[in-house]
Amino acid sequence: MAAAPEERLDVLNAAGEKIGVSKPRSEVHRDGDYHRAVHVWIYSESTGELLLQRRADCKDSWPGQWDISSAGHISAGDSSLFSAQRELEEELGIKLPVDAFELIFVFLQECVINNGTYTNNEYNDVYLVTTLSPIPLEAFTLQESEVSAVKYMRCEEYKSCLAKESGEYVPYDVNGKYGQLFNIIEERYKDNTESRSLTLQKQINRYAPIHLEPDLTNLSEGDREALGYILKAAIVIDDIFHEQVWDSNRMLRDWLKGHSESSSLDKLKWAYYSINKSPWSCLDENKAFLSTADSAVKLLTDATKPVSRWKGVEYRAAFPLDKPPGANFYPSDMDKMEFELWKSRLTSKEQKDATGFFTVIKRHDSLSALSSTQSDGLDQAKTSDDLFIVPYSKEYRSSLEKAAELLEKASVCSDSPSLKNLLRTKANAFLSNDYYESDIAWMELDSNLDVTIGPYETYEDGLFSYKATFEAFIGIRDNIATSQVKLFGDQLQDLESNLPMDNVFKSDNVSAAPIRVINLLYNSGDVKGPQTIAFNLPNDERIVNERGTSMVMLKNISEAKFKHILKPIADAGIRDEQKDYVDFEPYYTHIVCHECCHGIGPHSITLPSGKKSTVRLELQECHSALEEAKADIVGLWALNFLIKKGLLPKNLSQSMYVSFLAGCFRSIRFGLDEAHGKGQALQFNWLYDKGAFVLHSDGKFSVDFTRVEDAVESLSREILTIQAKGDKAAAWSLLQSRATLTQPLRVALEKIEHMQVPVDIAPNFGTANKLLGKV
Repeated sequence: MAAAPEERLDVLNAAGEKIGVSKPRSEVHRDGDYHRAVHVWIYSESTGELLLQRRADCKDSWPGQWDISSAGHISAGDSSLFSAQRELEEELGIKLPVDAFELIFVFLQECVINNGTYTNNEYNDVYLVTTLSPIPLEAFTLQESEVSAVKYMRCEEYKSCLAKESGEYVPYDVNGKYGQLFNIIEERYKDNTESRSLTLQKQINRYAPIHLEPDLTNLSEGDREALGYILKAAIVIDDIFHEQVWDSNRMLRDWLKGHSESSSLDKLKWAYYSINKSPWSCLDENKAFLSTADSAVKLLTDATKPVSRWKGVEYRAAFPLDKPPGANFYPSDMDKMEFELWKSRLTSKEQKDATGFFTVIKRHDSLSALSSTQSDGLDQAKTSDDLFIVPYSKEYRSSLEKAAELLEKASVCSDSPSLKNLLRTKANAFLSNDYYESDIAWMELDSNLDVTIGPYETYEDGLFSYKATFEAFIGIRDNIATSQVKLFGDQLQDLESNLPMDNVFKSDNVSAAPIRVINLLYNSGDVKGPQTIAFNLPNDERIVNERGTSMVMLKNISEAKFKHILKPIADAGIRDEQKDYVDFEPYYTHIVCHECCHGIGPHSITLPSGKKSTVRLELQECHSALEEAKADIVGLWALNFLIKKGLLPKNLSQSMYVSFLAGCFRSIRFGLDEAHGKGQALQFNWLYDKGAFVLHSDGKFSVDFTRVEDAVESLSREILTIQAKGDKAAAWSLLQSRATLTQPLRVALEKIEHMQVPVDIAPNFGTANKLLGKV
């Protein structure tokens, strides 16, 4: 019988990225090439023990020594999670789904053993599998060529043996990076109920509760009936968004909700989770406030060979400590280089789909965990590589079919022709994955019942800003306020023509952006943490080029934020002689102008090579923060431009700058991992360095009105030029140097924190909940 071919491994560079080359395992260790492996630890909650395996005596590294529960190389072309599953099943006979594996850290092991003949430069993805109690030893099926025995051992005892460098155990430096394993477990399971409760309560208190009960008297009978169906569709949208954030997020949500009355701590967990819609805190740069120890418990009766009187493996559905940068749009173990290498081998049509708003990227080996009935009909665009493309209409099929049915029913009920058209076309888009017609219908909506529903923003995609998240905003049109802000849409082309950038980059066909002012009734989906006060859509460059954009302002949300947050911030951080400049009118006017300015400036661009592209595609993960900064700073420039033209009152001239300064502190409190906060820090630091913002000895700030106009124009020019050139290196450099928490910002934030000013608001949708029967 011919010998089995030797396992091949992907060769990595020193940074741990694939270079597109694979080699036989023996040559990798002979030559000292960087490569990747998985470590899987099984931990028993009830006993505080780790499962160890004794390596077979025939192993070429550390034979006969006690080691990780399961470990192995990641074969060329295989994914990390698939390898973790495979090694556990092959070595110990345990078959677990992907949600059992928690990636806790990556460990680089560099050593030379066996008298210099075996070099191990290995990136190890370290996973933790958490079971409620120990798996009986007789349930394991050991792979004799790899494992000679298994045993459970208390964490403290095992750590002590490693610290003493006992020859019975494969060596790991417990005082180095591998010590994280023990630190994570120790922190997770120490008795800290009181301190956790206090921390969660403080985090919740950063949100001021408000009640939203807008007047429905202007709605027709038909639109009132339609509203009931639309609200139910919005709940479905919320389900989809939870799934987009992370693959087991809906399960965690349901678990926390179901256990929320078990204790005061469980109630706080659910309350803060409900604000963030994930276990990562939006206001703390996405630091986890829960751990896998708080997660749902699942039972598998057939994960191992059967053991008498043992019901099976009970494990915690795991989630990573670090929020996945690619959310649930890409495989969790895919890096940017792998995606780019794969994309480069696709056709132009496939590349467009891969980077499009409305697709997810999956691995072929992930399908091995699906039954044939689950994988049938995915209609994926397969290539010869491991990755493939799935449209949203297939990925979220069951939810989108339900939402489409509800919108169709709402369309039948509605009395408004434009609303009927929006609901019908949006239902079609959910099923076809083509949102063009429904986005046009949304722009043309002219109804007292205002509805925005579908996939739009790309902030959740931290890898590339390609993928859109689902959201819903339902409100009642404020016709008086809508008529008052029409000015900005009418002036859009004039603003574009006078932007502070080279004329070659300007467009001569900017369309006026319709502006609708509403009072929010209900929102769902991607509205976690800080609440949106306005949005400018669509993001589809085709429509932006053809029709421009449309804007929705949420006036009751703006009023609540100004009252509960901005005024107290001004009291804490602005000098007394300028404090009275902080007023709702300039604050709200700048919000309107901010949203308008998303519609001007570079969108579709021509690169120096002559290639046609878009700002979003070129700037990738830098795009969202820079675009928010552009809309803000160009918004200030635009207000000044309109004041000079006599279209806005002169009394806005100073108040808009001071209100903006106070608003900087509000946004930066969202954290510098969030696009708005990062963009705001960039602007503050630029204006501060230019002398436009001044810090005084009392720790309060003021605006230097003699310098602020030039500083605003210079930053506007800088950002617009970077966008027009699609210069990602310049964008990255600007954000790295300016979007930081500088000492002046720390002074302001500490003063605001000392006064316990809320960071944002947490709406209670009183009217909507009554309609939904939730009260």
